[in-house]
Amino acid sequence: MLGVLVGLLARLRRGRHSAHRTRSGPLVAVLAVLGLVAALLGLPASQQPAAAAKKVTFTVALTNDADSFNPFLGIEAESYEMWALTYDYMIHYSMKDMSPRPGLATSWDTSSDGRTWTFHIRSGVKWSDGKPFTAADIAYTYNRILDGGPEAATWASYLTSVTKVTAPDARTVVLTLKKPNAVLPLLPIPIIPEHVWKNVSEKQVKSYSAEPKPGHPVVGEGPFRLVEGTAGGSTYRFEANKDYWGGAPHVDEVVFRVFKSNDPAVQALVKGEVDFVEDITPLQVKALQKHPGVTAINGDSPGFDEIAFNTGAVDTKTGKPLGDGNPALKDAKFRYALGFAIDRNLLIKKAYQGAGKPGTTIIPPAYSGYQWQPPADVAFRFDLKKAGELLDAAGYQKGSDGLRTMPDGSPMKPLRLYARSESKTSIDTLDFFKEWLGDIGVPAKVTAYEGNKLTNIILDGDFDAFQWGWYVEPDPDSMLSYMTCGQRGSWSDSWYCNPRYDALYRAQNAEMDQAKRTQDVKRMQEILYKDAPYLVTAYNTIGEAVRSDRFACLQPQPDPGGIWLEQYGAHNYLSVRPASQAGDCDGVATALKPVSSSTGAADGGSGTGLMVGGGVALVVVLAAGGWLALRRRATAADRA
Repeated sequence: MLGVLVGLLARLRRGRHSAHRTRSGPLVAVLAVLGLVAALLGLPASQQPAAAAKKVTFTVALTNDADSFNPFLGIEAESYEMWALTYDYMIHYSMKDMSPRPGLATSWDTSSDGRTWTFHIRSGVKWSDGKPFTAADIAYTYNRILDGGPEAATWASYLTSVTKVTAPDARTVVLTLKKPNAVLPLLPIPIIPEHVWKNVSEKQVKSYSAEPKPGHPVVGEGPFRLVEGTAGGSTYRFEANKDYWGGAPHVDEVVFRVFKSNDPAVQALVKGEVDFVEDITPLQVKALQKHPGVTAINGDSPGFDEIAFNTGAVDTKTGKPLGDGNPALKDAKFRYALGFAIDRNLLIKKAYQGAGKPGTTIIPPAYSGYQWQPPADVAFRFDLKKAGELLDAAGYQKGSDGLRTMPDGSPMKPLRLYARSESKTSIDTLDFFKEWLGDIGVPAKVTAYEGNKLTNIILDGDFDAFQWGWYVEPDPDSMLSYMTCGQRGSWSDSWYCNPRYDALYRAQNAEMDQAKRTQDVKRMQEILYKDAPYLVTAYNTIGEAVRSDRFACLQPQPDPGGIWLEQYGAHNYLSVRPASQAGDCDGVATALKPVSSSTGAADGGSGTGLMVGGGVALVVVLAAGGWLALRRRATAADRA
């Protein structure tokens, strides 16, 4: 029976719910079959996977591949995760609240005017090929970014106003600024080896893979060495760097396996083929929480999901229009009106399966000190009548066919809504949005694309709207920078440009008075809210599960309540260890403790998940006359 179910699920894993099929009937059916499938898939202790071989391998299942191992090119969260294993950072993030703590720099000093920062670099650090690491490597990395080539696109915002980076000796790095930079000392820039990268010209950077060759791992100073894998591939293997300055990892290697969706990834966890799965649905979390030997959580995510619009793509060199975006979306009044045509509470209930909160602005509630709260007179609510009135006032009247026209009376082209094919939540969100748009006379069509292809479509300007999400760093500067005019054609995916917003961005970046800076940050959010290049839909959670009968000592970030992987830094890859060697997890009270394979999830898991539900890896429901496999929900980690 187990083989029949697995085969059926494998064939049906590409099936999905339509927006109409997420009503209460199918949900009840899901809950009704949990116990049945749990009984069929639950494995007794005698059938658990055999003991691990002598080499200790921690295998992580991903549902998205790394798009580049070159730390100046990648955009996917998986790439950032793997850079953190390969390379190190001058400044690390704390596990508790992601505040700055020592990394390659043991301490730092700031001049009274905020224009000189001196970092003191630890001694005894080596590159993985045995060559000594010095402050010159840090200066070399930062100066490549300051030169303004391809390296600047991702990392330049962290070095705003920095004019010079020097290494007066092997243990000292000095940053000279023309004006203060409020983001410092946070510098999440991977440090590359000068003796390797000096042979990579600026022209070559865009084609440099930074991938391993047989017998030649990638050279880094991080806790692991990349020994196998190519961008877009299905398997990536990292060997432990036993000479890492922070201490050798507790596992011999980390292997990432890429699955086409989280259904087969969860099944692989149950079968013991992988040890960890991320970005699983709330229903899968609930089901796995009592599966023998598995601990599953819904961890709070410091990010948001949004519907983004093409506000006017341009050729950044000539300023001429680029792509074929719908002209209605160039109008901020049109975009703002659509904000009242989204039932965010219903999206959380249906598309997010209850795991999340309605979204408002691009700064999530995890960073409440910076978050702007829209007043009642401008705040979005689900009000189709209000949306229609705003469209009428902006000149988008309904024609005799009930469809909106452009202000000049010409027909409005249907809005192309692009979802990510690997994300059920992305598809469901836009299915709902299409229905609501239809209710106010705005024609629309939903099409799903694989994430990497959608990225290219966005950069070409050949879209109207899409659904995606972001992680937001503890300091809001980088997220705010993505909405500036200068990021068009790079990190800006809405092609938004507002000089008034840009002026505030520059002001907050240099403002050392925290109260004044916070005020500017909130004013920026207000501008974005009313201009509506993004309609923020949700603040979501991330579902994760681990074979806690085999591995332990994962710590949430932020602690408590956060997530275990795709954090800021590589802490948990250093900390994770075989359950038999867990001890007290180095005294970390909130770390994941091991459980027996014959028992359910143990106490000590963090996050917001409820410790209830049946033990089942994949849930199938009978709805609308057919078997449908529940697929993954959206994630803000697909892009970092």
